[in-house]
Formats: sequence, structure tokens, C-alpha cells
Amino acid sequence: MINSILASAFGDWLPDRASTLAPRVDAIFWALVAASTALVIGLLVANLYFLIRYRRGSGAPRPPLRISTSVIETVWISATTIGFLGVFFWGARVYLFAERPPAGALEINVVGRQWMWDVRHENGRREFNEVHVPLGEDVRVILSSEDVIHSFFIPAFRVKQDAVPGRQVSIWFHATKTGTFHLFCAEYCGTAHSGMVGDIVVMSPEAYADWLTRGNTIEGLAQRGRRLFLRYNCSGCHDQPAAVHAPSLGGLFGTLVPTSDGRRVRADELYLRDSILRPEKDITAGYEPLMPSFQNVIPESDLLDLISYIKSLPATNSSPNPLPP
Repeated sequence: MINSILASAFGDWLPDRASTLAPRVDAIFWALVAASTALVIGLLVANLYFLIRYRRGSGAPRPPLRISTSVIETVWISATTIGFLGVFFWGARVYLFAERPPAGALEINVVGRQWMWDVRHENGRREFNEVHVPLGEDVRVILSSEDVIHSFFIPAFRVKQDAVPGRQVSIWFHATKTGTFHLFCAEYCGTAHSGMVGDIVVMSPEAYADWLTRGNTIEGLAQRGRRLFLRYNCSGCHDQPAAVHAPSLGGLFGTLVPTSDGRRVRADELYLRDSILRPEKDITAGYEPLMPSFQNVIPESDLLDLISYIKSLPATNSSPNPLPP
């Protein structure tokens, strides 16, 4: 109720609310504004009352305190602690909602580089500084950077995520309004940082499906990844049969991989990335550390295509990772 009243009164101060996350974030924001305003007004009124009533020369009685100051301090500290924990757990629930993409979400790869956003869709459609997404569908954006730290920020969706060189992270959103919304880089990334802007274009599912089939769709990410798999000679070891004893990649994505030091590591995008760039980090149990590092050899865009190809590989009987997801 408070969120609705304040949002209607001061809604022009904030961007549109165009995702399922936005109302949750705004509710915390307005609740904190309301609580802070009430506290400031209460303290101001109390201070003015005491300043006037007990001013020098007034005839107001000044008897000794009947309540121990320790009781007052205990009540004040307890009340503020309970209030803080309430906001903390409320915020934690919203944070966990924002950090857990639903299963089956549409995946879009975005690479930040000075000073543009390079966007790649699964079917090979590519765009720059624009991200077309369908209305009413969960969308997972897989972020990476080719040079410095960037930050993928969509104010209308209330989502923001840093893209760090050498790492792959993701955010997700569920758009609730069609239209065009601002996309910013919210981390200073160089002299042309202010020009690193773009648009999120939310379309009806039918319009998005039509848009997706037009333009540069000659080759999907997985198909291009297969060519790169051959170009970088990954097939010489990982295609079966191969002369070198290396793990099969079929059905690898999403499984638990046993490592040589007794751990079990989830084979997600980060694991695949590290296995290519830092193969010594998580050595699969039963295999020798023979794979060379491709750090500074494979460009970020090629790396995304390779990972997409590995993710697309079906399970085979020779898969070395029988552990279920």
C-alpha cells in the first residue's frame, strides 16, 4: 500500500517499472524512504518539543528520570536491530530472486568492449548496442568483457551487473512492458565511457520471432563454435576416438565433474571458460594435465562460440562424467 501511494505520488522521479524485479526493488526503496522520513520527522518533532518546553527560564518541571537510561538504550537498540534485520532479510529475498535465473530461460550473450555492447543471439543474430527481447519471457544475459570492467545497467528493469575481464557472469530479467528502454555502462571504462549506451527493445513474442529470423542469421553460435573447435585443434584430443586420452565433452554441461583432488565441480559456463583458459585449475579425475592454456590466444567472441558449442553437445556413452546434474 505504501509503495503504491508513494510510487503514484513520486513515480516521475524513477524510471519505468518494466520487469518483474522492478516492483520488488521499488518496494524496498519506498519502504526505506518512508521509514527514514518518519524517523527524521519524529526526531525533529521531539527535539523541537523539548527545546521549547525545557528552554532556559521555562517553568516546566524537571524531576529525576523514573526510567533507567539502560532500559531506554536497550529498547532503542533492540528496536533498531529488529528493523535492520527485517530490511536485511527482505532485501536478501529480493537479491536471491534476482540472482537465480529460472530454468529454460532464453540465453543471450553480451560482450562489453570499449565502447560498445556486442550482442549475440543463439541462432547467430548479432547486434550492437541494442538487445531485442520478447515480452513475457525469462531472459538470461551472459556477460563478459574483452578489455576493462564494464557494467550492464537497465534502469527500467532495476538490473545491473559488472562485466569483469577474464570472467563470465549472468543476470536475468522478465520484461512486462513492450517498448524501448535505456541501456547504460555504469562503470567508468575510459574516455568514451559516456557514449557507451544502448537500448533494450522489448517486442511481442510474435514480432520477436519474426525479427530473430531476419538479419545476420547465417550461422548460429554453436555452428560457429564447431568450426572454431576444429580451427583451434580441440577436436584432435576431445573428439572420439582420439589419440590423446582426454575427456569427452558430450553431455558435459550441467553435470558434476570429479576432479583429481577429490572435489566435484559443476560444469557451468565458468567451468568451461576456466577449462579453456586455465586448464590446470580443475583437472578431471583420471586424466593427466596435458591441455595447454589458451589464455590470450582465443578472443572473447570466439570463446563464447566455443562454450555454446560445448553446451550443445549431447551425451555419449564415452562421457567421463556420469554424475547427474
